[in-house]
Amino acid sequence: MHFILYTADQQESTRFYAFVLGKPPRLHVPGMTEFDLAGGAVLGLMPVAGIRRLLGDALPDPAQAAGVPRAELYLVVEDAAGCLARAVAGGGRELSAVQRRDWGPEVGYVLDQDGHVLAFARADGKPA
Repeated sequence: MHFILYTADQQESTRFYAFVLGKPPRLHVPGMTEFDLAGGAVLGLMPVAGIRRLLGDALPDPAQAAGVPRAELYLVVEDAAGCLARAVAGGGRELSAVQRRDWGPEVGYVLDQDGHVLAFARADGKPA
């Protein structure tokens, strides 16, 4: 499964996600960056200009929604609080500290520079 986030600045988004995920991208070329995620999933980063070139007027311009949360990337991790802190240190904006949620697990939320929400959930679902 591939998830692609549209970014205003591919280089800055690549730096941020490499820092947050703690690994380099598996692919980094003009127009696309990819990171391996758990379970064989892949996170792609595509510049807004790239999707505009591909789809033209068939899609509203994503740049007009800059800063508006348009997606959530929910990552199940061993150390949710550590990942949240790392994302903030890398330039993300904390939205909500790691805490037990109504549906069970402990989850914290950060906003990346493009307005995408990152959720870090404890893998075991138990309190820290």
